[in-house]
Amino acid sequence: MKNILVPIELHNSIESVMSAALILARRFDSYMEGVPLGPDLPDLVAFDMPVSWTITDQTTWRELAEESHRHFDSYMKNAGVPSHAVAPHSLSYGWAGERSFGDSHVGSYARIFDLTVLGRPGSERGDARIATAEAALFDSGHPVLLVPPIAPVSFGDTIVIAWNQSVETSRATALSMPLLKQAKRVIVLTIEEHKVEGPTAEQLALHLVANGVPAEAAVRSSRGRTHGEAILDQTAALGADLLVKGAYTQSRLRQMIFGGATSHILARANLPVFMAN
Repeated sequence: MKNILVPIELHNSIESVMSAALILARRFDSYMEGVPLGPDLPDLVAFDMPVSWTITDQTTWRELAEESHRHFDSYMKNAGVPSHAVAPHSLSYGWAGERSFGDSHVGSYARIFDLTVLGRPGSERGDARIATAEAALFDSGHPVLLVPPIAPVSFGDTIVIAWNQSVETSRATALSMPLLKQAKRVIVLTIEEHKVEGPTAEQLALHLVANGVPAEAAVRSSRGRTHGEAILDQTAALGADLLVKGAYTQSRLRQMIFGGATSHILARANLPVFMAN
């Protein structure tokens, strides 16, 4: 995880986002690149913002980008992180973009980064937007770390893999291997009422142990809870500080209408969540 993308939008979780990115960058001696983030035009229209303003007021977009840049630059300088020009192949930071990146642009730009760090989406005014998370998950081909509003002091010592035996979770597990190998404890958690056909938690744990990961299996019942509720409850009970999960085993449309584990976790997780699709 040598190259980390950090989209900057001044939402409620932005301090947590920068803190989490810095924790990872220090661990892997990584380069962090900040980019200014703003909604795509269709999102603005959906929120009844004037189309003429979104098209013509380029000064406003530039000012928002400059404010994001100042915020990111100030945070990294205060943390003692050198610029990329000074330390190009070690812990460092840089900035790209004079105008805000739309969500779709972030999704495509993230294809050249090992990981994108974003705020956990929410429904309240000032929360990070789900459109950004979905663009990064579906359009980048790379994983995303979603961070809650309260900044983590550290994470990655105790990791739970929400193993439902799916292709998506298999991919998330493979992409999280650098973190898994550094963990003190990894629990492969299966909620027995919510899984698809595939290798068991015990089989995955054995595979991880063979790769130097301190893994164990845990199979639990949902006990009448939804899949997402059961995952978060068990993750808390196991003392995890990071959750690894595949995104949207069900279709996105079905999750939007009926809910699902991914939707619940995106809305409620109080710990960082490492996701891939």
